[in-house]
Amino acid sequence: QVQLVESGGGLVQAGGSLRLSCAASGRTFSSYAMGWFRQAPGKEREFVAAINRSGGSTYYAESVKGRFTISRDNAKNTVYLQMNSLKPEDTALYYCARRMYSGTRSSDFGSWGQGTQVTVSS
Repeated sequence: QVQLVESGGGLVQAGGSLRLSCAASGRTFSSYAMGWFRQAPGKEREFVAAINRSGGSTYYAESVKGRFTISRDNAKNTVYLQMNSLKPEDTALYYCARRMYSGTRSSDFGSWGQGTQVTVSS
Protein backbone atom coordinates (compact mmCIF):
# COMPACT_ATOMS: atom_id res chain seq x y z
CA GLN A 1 0.00 0.00 0.00
CA VAL A 2 1.44 3.36 -1.05
CA GLN A 3 0.17 6.88 -1.82
CA LEU A 4 2.20 9.05 -4.22
CA VAL A 5 2.40 12.83 -4.68
CA GLU A 6 4.46 14.40 -7.49
CA SER A 7 5.96 17.90 -7.37
CA GLY A 8 8.64 20.04 -9.01
CA GLY A 9 7.11 20.66 -12.41
CA GLY A 10 7.10 24.05 -14.06
CA LEU A 11 7.93 26.10 -17.14
CA VAL A 12 11.49 26.03 -18.49
CA GLN A 13 13.23 27.01 -21.70
CA ALA A 14 14.59 24.40 -24.08
CA GLY A 15 17.97 23.21 -22.84
CA GLY A 16 17.06 23.84 -19.22
CA SER A 17 16.64 21.47 -16.30
CA LEU A 18 14.01 20.44 -13.78
CA ARG A 19 14.01 18.00 -10.89
CA LEU A 20 10.76 16.21 -10.15
CA SER A 21 10.01 14.59 -6.82
CA CYS A 22 7.58 11.83 -5.91
CA ALA A 23 6.84 11.59 -2.21
CA ALA A 24 5.44 8.30 -0.99
CA SER A 25 3.51 7.47 2.13
CA GLY A 26 3.56 3.98 3.54
CA ARG A 27 5.90 1.85 5.58
CA THR A 28 7.08 -0.47 2.79
CA PHE A 29 8.30 2.05 0.18
CA SER A 30 11.70 0.41 -0.08
CA SER A 31 10.05 -2.83 -1.19
CA TYR A 32 8.59 -1.22 -4.34
CA ALA A 33 10.17 -0.76 -7.71
CA MET A 34 9.07 2.63 -9.06
CA GLY A 35 8.73 4.45 -12.34
CA TRP A 36 7.89 7.68 -14.12
CA PHE A 37 5.45 8.12 -17.01
CA ARG A 38 4.36 11.17 -18.96
CA GLN A 39 1.30 12.08 -20.99
CA ALA A 40 0.88 14.94 -23.44
CA PRO A 41 -2.55 16.14 -24.62
CA GLY A 42 -3.97 13.81 -27.24
CA LYS A 43 -1.30 11.16 -26.67
CA GLU A 44 -1.22 7.95 -24.67
CA ARG A 45 0.70 7.67 -21.43
CA GLU A 46 4.37 7.01 -22.19
CA PHE A 47 6.98 5.20 -20.12
CA VAL A 48 9.94 7.37 -19.10
CA ALA A 49 12.09 5.61 -16.49
CA ALA A 50 12.10 2.92 -13.81
CA ILE A 51 14.21 2.12 -10.77
CA ASN A 52 14.55 -0.98 -8.66
CA ARG A 53 13.95 -1.25 -4.93
CA SER A 54 17.45 -0.34 -3.78
CA GLY A 55 18.12 2.28 -6.46
CA GLY A 56 21.05 0.35 -7.89
CA SER A 57 19.42 -0.46 -11.23
CA THR A 58 17.67 1.93 -13.62
CA TYR A 59 16.00 1.71 -17.02
CA TYR A 60 15.08 4.50 -19.44
CA ALA A 61 13.03 5.06 -22.54
CA GLU A 62 15.27 5.65 -25.53
CA SER A 63 13.85 9.15 -25.97
CA VAL A 64 15.23 10.34 -22.60
CA LYS A 65 18.34 8.19 -22.20
CA GLY A 66 21.38 10.33 -21.43
CA ARG A 67 19.26 13.34 -20.46
CA PHE A 68 17.09 12.10 -17.57
CA THR A 69 18.18 10.38 -14.36
CA ILE A 70 15.87 8.52 -12.01
CA SER A 71 16.97 8.06 -8.40
CA ARG A 72 15.49 7.35 -5.00
CA ASP A 73 16.12 8.04 -1.35
CA ASN A 74 14.39 5.32 0.61
CA ALA A 75 15.14 7.05 3.92
CA LYS A 76 13.03 9.99 2.66
CA ASN A 77 10.43 7.84 0.88
CA THR A 78 11.08 9.83 -2.29
CA VAL A 79 11.78 9.09 -5.96
CA TYR A 80 13.34 11.76 -8.17
CA LEU A 81 13.55 12.47 -11.87
CA GLN A 82 16.37 14.82 -12.85
CA MET A 83 15.66 16.18 -16.33
CA ASN A 84 18.45 17.92 -18.23
CA SER A 85 18.71 19.25 -21.78
CA LEU A 86 14.94 19.54 -21.93
CA LYS A 87 13.21 19.68 -25.30
CA PRO A 88 9.76 20.98 -26.24
CA GLU A 89 8.68 17.40 -26.92
CA ASP A 90 9.25 16.66 -23.21
CA THR A 91 6.22 18.81 -22.42
CA ALA A 92 3.70 16.60 -20.61
CA LEU A 93 2.03 15.77 -17.34
CA TYR A 94 4.50 13.59 -15.45
CA TYR A 95 3.33 10.78 -13.16
CA CYS A 96 5.12 8.46 -10.79
CA ALA A 97 3.82 5.01 -10.02
CA ARG A 98 4.62 1.71 -8.37
CA ARG A 99 5.93 -0.94 -10.72
CA MET A 100 4.04 -4.19 -10.24
CA TYR A 101 5.11 -6.20 -13.31
CA SER A 102 8.24 -6.47 -15.43
CA GLY A 103 7.01 -4.52 -18.46
CA THR A 104 6.88 -0.80 -19.28
CA ARG A 105 3.20 -0.44 -20.14
CA SER A 106 0.85 1.65 -18.03
CA SER A 107 -0.95 -1.54 -17.03
CA ASP A 108 2.28 -2.81 -15.45
CA PHE A 109 2.15 0.02 -12.89
CA GLY A 110 -0.25 1.15 -10.21
CA SER A 111 -0.76 3.51 -7.27
CA TRP A 112 -0.51 6.50 -9.62
CA GLY A 113 0.11 9.98 -8.29
CA GLN A 114 -1.84 13.03 -9.44
CA GLY A 115 0.88 14.22 -11.83
CA THR A 116 2.97 17.38 -12.14
CA GLN A 117 3.04 19.53 -15.29
CA VAL A 118 6.29 20.10 -17.18
CA THR A 119 6.25 22.67 -19.98
CA VAL A 120 9.32 23.31 -22.14
CA SER A 121 9.25 26.42 -24.32
CA SER A 122 11.11 26.95 -27.58
